Amino acid sequence: MNSRNVVRLFMTTLLVGGFTGALAGFIVRWNEFQSYFTSFQIVSIFSTFIWLFGVGLIFSVISQAGFFAYLTIHRFGLGIFKSVSLWNAVQILLLLFVLGDFVYLRYTNFESGEGLAPYILLALFLLGAGLIVAYFKMKQTNKQAFIPALFFMVVATIIEWTPVLKGNDEAWLYFMLFPLLFCNAYQLLILNKLINRSQQELASKRTVVKVDKKMKNVVKGQS
Repeated sequence: MNSRNVVRLFMTTLLVGGFTGALAGFIVRWNEFQSYFTSFQIVSIFSTFIWLFGVGLIFSVISQAGFFAYLTIHRFGLGIFKSVSLWNAVQILLLLFVLGDFVYLRYTNFESGEGLAPYILLALFLLGAGLIVAYFKMKQTNKQAFIPALFFMVVATIIEWTPVLKGNDEAWLYFMLFPLLFCNAYQLLILNKLINRSQQELASKRTVVKVDKKMKNVVKGQS
């Protein structure tokens, strides 16, 4: 992927994170911000939007760091195991282990009488989102892309989500979760399009260079 499309990926993912963060922030913290809308406090609404948007940008940067880290790990995994199917099997085992720990550790650290169900449901929601994105990624590319996409959507999101998981503040949990999910999904689904665009741009540049050389040769021959 050329530098132009790398910058494009970075900037568009920032916008996805910013707007998703602002929307999620208003929804999950509606009790705090409802009075701004009922009393039409435009300045307060705008300043809150800017703050939430800025925090969403930070979440986007975390997501992008996780994405490029996973791309590196994925290449190492393929190199170490020498087989796509074996590397995918390892990723499935790691995914199950991380999901199990995600439920167990949160339950043992934060359970306060509500039972295990809320912790399982959150893990299932994350898994469901991962399955949906992985399905669309598979349709875009091939069947072998399903497991890596699912692994990234679940495991990478949990790792990126760690700062607020430690505090277990429900508002912050969902405030960070949705920007991470949307940014991670966006990067997975847009990556192939940007790679194809980069290849097309490179091919067109090569064509232009060849035409220029031919024109120069023609001019030299005529002179």
